[in-house]
Amino acid sequence: MANSLSSYLGRLAPSPTGLLHLGHARTFWVAHQRAQAAGGRLLLRNDDLDSIRIRSDFVAAMLDDLRWLGLTWAKPMITQSERLPRYRAALVQLHAAGLIFPCAHSRRELAEASVSAPHEGANLDEPLYPPAFRPALGAPLPPLDAAGWGTNWRFRVSDGELLTFADGYFGTQEATAGRDFGDFLVWRKDGVPSYQLACAVDDAELAITEVVRGADLIKSTFRQLLLIRALGHEVPAYHHCPLVLDERGERLAKRADALALRTLRAQGVTPAELLARF
Repeated sequence: MANSLSSYLGRLAPSPTGLLHLGHARTFWVAHQRAQAAGGRLLLRNDDLDSIRIRSDFVAAMLDDLRWLGLTWAKPMITQSERLPRYRAALVQLHAAGLIFPCAHSRRELAEASVSAPHEGANLDEPLYPPAFRPALGAPLPPLDAAGWGTNWRFRVSDGELLTFADGYFGTQEATAGRDFGDFLVWRKDGVPSYQLACAVDDAELAITEVVRGADLIKSTFRQLLLIRALGHEVPAYHHCPLVLDERGERLAKRADALALRTLRAQGVTPAELLARF
């Protein structure tokens, strides 16, 4: 468990791009239970940086569903779109350290030139960034002026570096930079941080001691470890929950309304009945 019992601080971090489903409920309930067992607190973070898919009614539904489950958190709710200055400051720090580089290649170019994993079982969540697209190490970077903030920026990983962390559920996790994941996006040309940068900055600056989230984000943890380390912060503990799968053995998606908490509630399912499934 992260740190001492009295200092435990976890977080719930839903993204209001759709309705919460059974998988969210299980992960958030585990986070709630772990905070209670540690005598600690939870923060609620509204991950609302995806401006295209975010809807205010999803935010309202998210809050209502979390309360219906019986979850509690410290007030006020933290909203990522209100923390843009913090993410910009982090990018400035990474830029000054020469740890990022601009990327002007389109998604199509990246897909066509991407590197496949050299071994089976890598379970990559995205293709490796093509090494040929990297600028030379130590090459001067364009400034973070008006044009720079409208640029895609990537974090340069150290090829061959072995990263490890002790997961609270799955045990020791390992990944090799440049093989299991490559240079990754930290800033988007539409002027907002990537999930990796925003999450790393929030977890570090809000002093989260343990991150509880789904197993699909284990690969993201390695990227965020690099960012937290580069920004000079203490790394939290991690506990990744097994995914809730549908009848076809696939992970749940927000577009699958059959297992949305709203649908289950309308069918008369109670919080106690729902939580008994976990």
